[in-house]
Amino acid sequence: MAITLPEPLKPELDEHAAEYSRLYEPVGAAALIPHMVEAFIRSDRGYGSRKAHGARRRGRQRDAGVPGPEHDTTQGNGDSA
Repeated sequence: MAITLPEPLKPELDEHAAEYSRLYEPVGAAALIPHMVEAFIRSDRGYGSRKAHGARRRGRQRDAGVPGPEHDTTQGNGDSA
């Protein structure tokens, strides 16, 4: 996966990585991105609520014998670009 950062964000990310390196251990800005994305996703209450609701629904469907999306052949192979 490749991402493009808007101009003001790249220098801020570099500054953040430099500060992290001073406080903890040397690290490049790119190494911080997965951790930042993970923290963002985990802090998104709306997403977490919808994800939990979907998991409960899938569990009820599985208990009722309803096939899930992995059995849906109309959606292609599931790969996204």
